Amino acid sequence: MTHANPSSPDATDSAVPSLRLPVTDGHDLHLERHGTPGALPTVVLHGGPGAGLSRTALQGFDPARHDIILFDQRGAGRSTPLAGIHGNTTAALVADLEVIRAHFGFRRWMVTGGSWGSCLGLAYAQAHPGRVLGLRLHGIFLGGAADIAWWFHGIRQVFPDHWERFAAFVPEAERGDLLTAYYRRLVSGDASVALAAAWELRSFSAHTQTLVPDAAHVANLLESPEKYLPVARLFTHYCINRAFLAEGALLRGIDRIRHIPAEILQGRYDMVTPMASAWALHKAWPEARFEIVPLANHTSSPDLLAALRAASDRLADRIGMTAHD
Repeated sequence: MTHANPSSPDATDSAVPSLRLPVTDGHDLHLERHGTPGALPTVVLHGGPGAGLSRTALQGFDPARHDIILFDQRGAGRSTPLAGIHGNTTAALVADLEVIRAHFGFRRWMVTGGSWGSCLGLAYAQAHPGRVLGLRLHGIFLGGAADIAWWFHGIRQVFPDHWERFAAFVPEAERGDLLTAYYRRLVSGDASVALAAAWELRSFSAHTQTLVPDAAHVANLLESPEKYLPVARLFTHYCINRAFLAEGALLRGIDRIRHIPAEILQGRYDMVTPMASAWALHKAWPEARFEIVPLANHTSSPDLLAALRAASDRLADRIGMTAHD
């Protein structure tokens, strides 16, 4: 397979080599390979859950130094079944990563991810520390009760205008637990109810992610049901199950990965995955390099992308190896 040019994140599908990879429970994954064959194997874990891959993520790497795998996780993007929650658990996604790694013949690889991808990256590394050359994580989400309560209720302290519309979608009696209220509608089996709930949830999310209001960003995320339904359904599925992790498990598991070279980055004004979780990870793992990006919320702003690129370069320097070490 030839690799696409990662300097063109909006390349047409026909210009991007891709493949399908079947995994368990009837899921079929969409994968893309970018960068340079034989360079440092690197996998990118997208957010959501359910948001799907973004080629903008390629701007966080020197394409000459990385052999980059992008893929849509179960139920996301062009993976099928779209928005499928059967067999969609953190353990299943960790197992999928091992299938993908083996498929490409990588003995070990660098693992990167933001938001939900940071949670999945930590879970994978702790399950398979011997397969991880380095970790680059940003927008830290640990899957705990506090992370989830902030998103559904705490964030109203910063975005009361958008939150009020988000809450008003459900009857007043259900507004004390918006996660359950939205999840019930998204898995109701009634397509019209699920789509309306998905649009409201994703609209709220879109308005909280950028450092300054960005109408184009909001419009992009709400472009079609194929974009907003998977992330709404999978996000609530994972939240209602606390990311299928015991409370505090990722922080307790740091000793398993303490030796792995790591870069942790966090936008100072991240309203989606706020600083508290990143700071807790930093305190539990002082060996990892920690950087606060001053002018960044949750999305990949120019400052955050530049910081991610620099972090990737530092890790590549430290790892100093190619695909088959």
